Order: sequence, then structure tokens, then C-alpha cells
Amino acid sequence: MLRQRIATAIVLLVGLIAMTTSLGLEAFAAVTGALVLIGAWEWAAFASLGSKSRLAFVGTLALSIALLWFALGLAGNNGYDASFALGFSLLGALFWALMFGAIVSFPESTEAWNDKSRISVMGMLSLLGTWVGLVTLKALLPSGALVIMLIIMVAAVDVGAFFTGKLFGKRKLAPALSPNKTWEGVWGGVALNLIVSLAFALLLDKYVQAFAAIDYAIFAALALIVAFFSVVGDLAESMLKRNRELKDSGSILPGHGGLLDRIDGLMAATPICVAVLILLLGGV
Repeated sequence: MLRQRIATAIVLLVGLIAMTTSLGLEAFAAVTGALVLIGAWEWAAFASLGSKSRLAFVGTLALSIALLWFALGLAGNNGYDASFALGFSLLGALFWALMFGAIVSFPESTEAWNDKSRISVMGMLSLLGTWVGLVTLKALLPSGALVIMLIIMVAAVDVGAFFTGKLFGKRKLAPALSPNKTWEGVWGGVALNLIVSLAFALLLDKYVQAFAAIDYAIFAALALIVAFFSVVGDLAESMLKRNRELKDSGSILPGHGGLLDRIDGLMAATPICVAVLILLLGGV
């Protein structure tokens, strides 16, 4: 199983890097939009939507992407609207902060969010926030380096947490949601992500724009923020799956389950990462 997971992860990473670096902004937005719609199809299972309702949910999200396409300036010649993207990303960060509250109070909080309409709205906010965020990172740096940076940072949290937890894990992080996760694993993920983020800061300093000492401090803080939200995204999906007694969100990825099983941490980390980088890099 571990070999299959590693092989799938490598194929995904190579494919994402190739897509991110080779496509223009509009094509990248279209491909990521298609992936988000796959995620929407899987999310519908969390809300126990029937076939027609599931199609309606995916269709509503597709329409929302189309509207955001115009709002962000992808369809015009006036340039990308970083201000709109910043506001949307801050809204997304607020949503995930509220999700953290639901996780901390699980299962007592279940009644507050556990119905089809609310879980559907949660899916809309999280998936649209992911799409806007990834497209914005591509717009900030057309080479795709920022998209790749975020993906690798989230992966570093997962990898560091997995191996540190295996070797040293004793104290359970959230036994009611994910019995295998430990606090030792979390700190291992934070440490590896801190190293990765500072390495990216050095590269941006050398090839994109000069960094002051405060910028390196911001990237160190960003590593902590990304690690925190990545864990929140992972636990949020575990909460929704446990609520519906699902093992995986789907079966599209061998060894990983569904698409959401692979990008849950990325979904939560993207909005806050985008907001920080927009403010740091000064817009598009």
C-alpha cells in the first residue's frame, strides 16, 4: 500500500508541475476548474446528495467558477484583479478558521452543521476558495513557481508528519477523528515545512525580488500558518467522512482514495497563503 501511495504521489506531483509550468493562466484556470468539479462530485457524498442533487451541486459550482472567471478579470484585457482575489482569500481563511472551531468541538458541534444544505455550502466555499487561490498564485508568478511552492509545502507537512509520527508518535492529536495522527507527527511536519519554505524564500529572493529580513520572518510565519491550516483541512475532511461513515472521498487515486483525500490540506492552506503572498509581493 505504501509503495502504491508513493507511486501515485510522484505521478501526481510530476503531472502538477508539468501542468503548472507549461500552461498559460487561462488554460491553467480551466484545468484546475475541472479538477475542482471532480472534487465537488466527491464532496456531494459528504452531504448524501442523490444523483440529481449531486449534478445540481456540481453545476452550481461550475456556474460559480464562470462568474468568478469574469470577476477576476480572466475574460478581459484589464489584468488580473488581485484586490478581489485578496478579499475572496481572506473570506476563505475565515471559513477555515470557523471549521477549526467545528473540529475542536466535534462531535458536540455536529448538529450545528450536519445537514445537506450546510455541508453543500461548506463545499462551495472550500472548493471555490481553492480554485481562486491556485489561479491567483499562477497570476502572481506566471512561471507557476508559487503554485508549486504551496503544493510542496503542504506535501512537506504530510511527509514530515507521517514519518515523524511513525517513529516517535505517542500523543494522539484527534483520536475521535483520526486515530493515527499524533502531536509528534504535527511538529515533524511543521519542522520540515519550515525548512522548505525558507528554501523557497531564498529562491524568490534570488530570482524574483529582493527580500529584507522581515520577508524571511514572514515566510517562516507562513510555514507555521500553512502547516496549521493543512492539518485543519485534513481533520475537517476526516470529520465529514466520519459523519457519513465513509472511508475515502472516492476511488480515483490508487492508494489514496479520492481527489479530496489528496488535496484536503491544500484546500485549507491555499486561501491564507494567497493572502500573505499578495501582501508580500505587492499584487499582480
